[in-house]
Order: sequence, then structure tokens, then C-alpha cells
Amino acid sequence: MAVWLFAYLALGALVGLLAGLLGIGGGLTMVPLLVMMFTAQNMPAGEVMHLALGTSLAAIFFTSLSSVRAHHAHGAVLWTIVGRITPGIILGTIAGTYFASLAPSKTLAIIFTAFISYVAVQMALDIKPKAHREMPGWFGTSAVGLGIGALSSLVGIGGGSLSVPFLTWCNVRIQNAIGTSAAIGFPIALGGALGYIWNGWGVPGLPAGSFGFVYLPAVLGIVVSSVLTAPLGARLAHRLPVATLKKLFAGLLLVLAAKMLWGLFSAP
Repeated sequence: MAVWLFAYLALGALVGLLAGLLGIGGGLTMVPLLVMMFTAQNMPAGEVMHLALGTSLAAIFFTSLSSVRAHHAHGAVLWTIVGRITPGIILGTIAGTYFASLAPSKTLAIIFTAFISYVAVQMALDIKPKAHREMPGWFGTSAVGLGIGALSSLVGIGGGSLSVPFLTWCNVRIQNAIGTSAAIGFPIALGGALGYIWNGWGVPGLPAGSFGFVYLPAVLGIVVSSVLTAPLGARLAHRLPVATLKKLFAGLLLVLAAKMLWGLFSAP
């Protein structure tokens, strides 16, 4: 267990560094690496993807707190939009985690890989939506939140790769879009983590230390180290060629997803 705790600390350090450096959510990196780690520990093959998704969202819940606080201090969070979108987010995460609990690990892995491919292409080509409209009203924003919450909980992310483009498309300044997206990530992570705990409760064969589909030792290691390395990544962002690094990271995401798929589908 001690060896794996160090591995989770290393994963958290990497996640925090990348989040600070590239401004990306940790779930994109965490999920495939957690799947590989859980598989190496001989956790139930049929549940490794569920455990990785639930653990990722639980870790994001804790790490998002400092991010939201920092963006709020700079006045970058549009709380009116957060209030409008949160009901849909909550309903979406409930639906997404319920569907995930019924789906086989391999199906979830395919959904995750398809999503990662979409994000990697966006990142590599630096595709950014142009503003075309204003924010919709309560119903429209909640409906968008439903979709963002459902998809985010299915792939174990905080939703930034979905909410930032949507807000930018709706004529929100990029600084406010990023700050508001960070705040939106909080109910996604909370609702998603609770959903995976609830839907995984009582599932037989889960490893000791599991809380439903959330593996607590991994959450602890990731949270502790990511909080320490995120500020370092933010400082490095002002010194390194971030645009080039994003292209390299897009390639890394595809390699990780492919390796995760290979591991799951080659298992007996």
C-alpha cells in the first residue's frame, strides 16, 4: 500500500503541475493513469473504470475549492450564470453517474477515449469558438448544464473543456469564462462524486478503502500533492512555451487513452 500511496502522490504532483501550467482539468490525466494503476493492483476488471471516474471527480471536488476561491478573489466568477446552470448540472451528474454504474468498463473507456480525442484535436489545433450569441435564460442555461453535467460525470472531469467554449460562444470574456467554469466545476465534482459513491455502494468485490466507486487512498494522495504543485505550474506558465506544450500534451492524452483501452480490451 505504501508504494501505491507514493504513486498517487506522484500522480497528484503531475496533475497539479499540468493544471497550473496549461490550465487543463485534472480528470483528463487522472482517469487513464488511475485505470492503469488500479489494474496493476488487480482491482476488479469490471469496476476499474468506475473507480477511476469516481476517484477523479472526488479529487477534483477538493482541488476545485482553491481554484474557485482564487478566481472569486479576482472578480472573475459570474455567479448569476453559476446559479442558472447548477440545477441542470446536478440533474446531469445524477443521470450520468447512474448510466455509468450500469455500463461495462469497456463501454465507459470507449466514451472517455472519444471525448479525449475531441479535446486533443481542439488543443492541438488551438480551436476556439467565436462569440455568436448572448447567454440563454434560466431554462436554456439549465438545459446546457444538464448536458455538461452528464458528459462530465461520464468521463470524470470538472467540465472546463465544455463550459469554457460554451461561455466564450455566448460572448463571455475569456477571463470570466475561465473563472465561471472553475465555479461550475465544483457542483460537477460534488454531484459526480456523490453519484459514484451512491451507485457504487454495496457493489461486491471493491477494494478496501473504497467508498462506493471512490477509492479514498488515491484521493488523499492526489489532493495533497496537487495542491503543492499547482502554484509551481502557474509560475512556469510565464516562462515556458505553453502553446507548444499544449500540442505535446494533446499527443500524450491520445497515447494514454490508447494505452488504457489496450489494457482493458487485452485483459482476459
